[in-house]
Amino acid sequence: MEKIRMLSTLGLMGAMRSLAAAFEAATGIRVDAEFAPTLALLKRLRAGEAADLVILTREGLDEMIGEGRVIADTAADLARSYVGLAVRAGQPHPDIATEAALRQALLAARSVAYSRLGASGVYFAQLIVRMGIAAEINPKATIVEQGFTAERLVSGEADLAVQQISELKQVGGTEVIGPVPRDLQTPAVFSAGRMVNAKQAEAADRLLRYLASPEVVPVLRQSGLEP
Repeated sequence: MEKIRMLSTLGLMGAMRSLAAAFEAATGIRVDAEFAPTLALLKRLRAGEAADLVILTREGLDEMIGEGRVIADTAADLARSYVGLAVRAGQPHPDIATEAALRQALLAARSVAYSRLGASGVYFAQLIVRMGIAAEINPKATIVEQGFTAERLVSGEADLAVQQISELKQVGGTEVIGPVPRDLQTPAVFSAGRMVNAKQAEAADRLLRYLASPEVVPVLRQSGLEP
């Protein structure tokens, strides 16, 4: 059986599990996927790790195209993702609908979990600086090196978890409150492209076409992404 090696940002992990299974059933081509934050993947690709297909943030993919690692005309934007907040299941949902409400909710939390390497973590670190509360939030923050921040809700280490909504939805025993107010967000765009040295170029192109097609939209929406 043909096998495509794919490296993907964590934000698409939920959607890719079912999409990869559907693709394999339709084509007989297996998708061997690994998931990590974009910054971690960029490091691995620069160190020479081989893959057929990559899914990164648009900025990350553009860097790989610029370095001659990804073929420019295979690049396809797949989904848009918003950063949100979650609490442990059964906990009250604080109001985060406005900047003032969000500030209040963050300051009231015993600890806020956010990621160091993910796009959401970089964004959140800048957001609390912009909101003037970094000095209050950071000393009590639970910084997650990589993986899902909402796991820190289940373990009781944090009261609030911040990450892409699609990533928050991956962790059982938690509830997504909703997105950070839209006027405070720049949504991340996740994009795919074929590696220049792909071993399975033709199969990778088939997967790319499938991921960019309208039939995957319901799966993306269900996992917390906007097509």
